[in-house]
Amino acid sequence: ATNSLKTHHSVCYSESSGGFFKLPKTWLRSMSRSIVRQSKFRHVFGQAVKAEQGYDDIRVSKVTWDSSFCAVNPKFLAVIIESSGGGAFLVLPLSKSGRVDKNYPLVIGHSGPVLDIDWCPHDDNILASCSEDCTAMVWQIPDHALTRPLSDPVVVLEGHSKRVGIVTWHPTARNILLTAGSDNLIIVWNVGTGEPLLSMDDHPDLIYSISWNRNGSLFCTTCKDRRLRVCDPRKREVVAERLAPHEGIRPMRAIFTRDGNIFTTGFTRMSQRELGLWDPTNFEEPIALLELDTSNGVLLPYYDADANMVYLCGKGDSSIRYFEITEEPPYVHYLSTFSSKEPQRGMGFMPKRGVDVSKCEIARLYKLLDKKCEPITMTVPRKSDLFQDDLYPDTAGPEPAMEAEEWLDGRDEDPILVSMRDGYVPPKSRELKVAKKNVLDSRPTTRRSMSTLETNSLLLEEIQNLKATVLSQEKRICDLENKLSQYTNGTA
Repeated sequence: ATNSLKTHHSVCYSESSGGFFKLPKTWLRSMSRSIVRQSKFRHVFGQAVKAEQGYDDIRVSKVTWDSSFCAVNPKFLAVIIESSGGGAFLVLPLSKSGRVDKNYPLVIGHSGPVLDIDWCPHDDNILASCSEDCTAMVWQIPDHALTRPLSDPVVVLEGHSKRVGIVTWHPTARNILLTAGSDNLIIVWNVGTGEPLLSMDDHPDLIYSISWNRNGSLFCTTCKDRRLRVCDPRKREVVAERLAPHEGIRPMRAIFTRDGNIFTTGFTRMSQRELGLWDPTNFEEPIALLELDTSNGVLLPYYDADANMVYLCGKGDSSIRYFEITEEPPYVHYLSTFSSKEPQRGMGFMPKRGVDVSKCEIARLYKLLDKKCEPITMTVPRKSDLFQDDLYPDTAGPEPAMEAEEWLDGRDEDPILVSMRDGYVPPKSRELKVAKKNVLDSRPTTRRSMSTLETNSLLLEEIQNLKATVLSQEKRICDLENKLSQYTNGTA
C-alpha cells in the first residue's frame, strides 16, 4: 500500500522494490473506464457530401459583415450573394443540388447589400432579411423553385435610421421578429401587422450578436463596448450584464443554452480565440473558460439544444470544432474537429427536424466557399438500423406555442415538441397575411409594401391580359391559314 507506482501503459514501476511489473488486464479495463468520459456523442464524425450533392456556381457575398450569409431549413437553402444595383439573395429547394444556372431567379427587393437572413421557425416558406438600406423585409417563398425574380415582400419593416445587421425570429411566438441596426437600436416587430411592438436603446455602441433563450422571455447581446447583456424586452430593461467576458477588443458572440446558461466566443488580450460558459444569475466567475488558438476569424457558434452540443465555425477557417456541454467539470468538453482544404466564407445550420434519422445524422451544416455551398453531415456511428431514441429526443416543431399578443402580455411557453421517430414531414405552406391596424395609412403605397389583395388583383389583371393576347394571336393564326389556303388553291 505504501508503494509509489509510476504507470506507463500496462507496465508499472515500483519505487520501493525498484522493479517493473505488469498490471492485470481487468484492472486496466476498470481504470480506462474511470478515466474516459462516457458520452454517446464522443465519436461524432463530420463528412462532406459527394460533389454532385453540393451547390455550385454561387457568387457568395463579399460584404464585410460578420454574419453567416446562409440560412437553411428542411425545405430551402438561402445564400446572400454578390449583386450589382442593390442587395440580393438566392433561395434554392434543397433537392436542387448541382450547378446553379447563372440566370436563376433571385430575391431582389433590397436597394442595398443584404447583411443577414433568417428562416421563420414556424413556417418553412417565410424568410426575413435585413440590409444596408435601413429596412428589414419578410418574404413568402413558393414551394416550387422560383421562375422569375421575387421583388415584392409580404411586408417591409421600416424603423431604423442606419443599416440593419441582425434579424432573428422569436422561438415560440408567432410572427415576432427582432431586428438590430447600426443605430444601436433593437426593435421587436409583429410581422402580422407590420408594426413595431417595442424597442430598446440601452446599447451605446454597435451590437455584434443577439440570441433568444429557449422560451423567448429573454435575449442576450454582445456589443462593441465589450459588455455581455441579458435583456428582458417586455420590461425594456437590462437584467444582467458582464464587462469583458473576454478581455480582447475583437468581436464576441453569445448564445443561450437550453439550461439558461450563456455560451460565448471571443478573444484574449493576446488575441487568442477563447470560449466561455457563464451563469447569467452570477456573472462574477465563468463556469468554464477555454483558450483555443491564435487566429483572426470570429468564431460563430451554432447550438444543438437536443444534444447540448456547440459547433464553432470561424470565418476564414477550414475547420469546424464541436463541443459538448455537460453538468460535470470541465463543463465544456472538446469532442473533435472536421477539417477540409478550403476556408469557409459562412455557414448554415439545419434545424434538427431536417436531419436524416435513418443514418444517425445529428447535425448538418452548409459550408459556404467562394463559389459553392458544401453540405457537411455530423453522424454518430451506430450499427443498428433501428430508430435511436437516445440520439433523437422530441425536438422543437413548426407549430408556435402562442400568438404575438399573448407573448406581449407576459406569457412564456417552451417550444411545442414533435417526435423524430418516423422522420419529419413538413406541413403544407401557409400564407402569411399582414393585417394593418391603421387602415387609413397616410403614407403612399409603394410597390414593395402592397397588400396581398392588391398583389392578387395585379396577378388577375396580368392573367386576363395574357388570355386576351392568346386569343388575338389565335385569331391571327386562323387568318394567316385562310390566306395560305386561298393562295394555294389559286395557284393550283
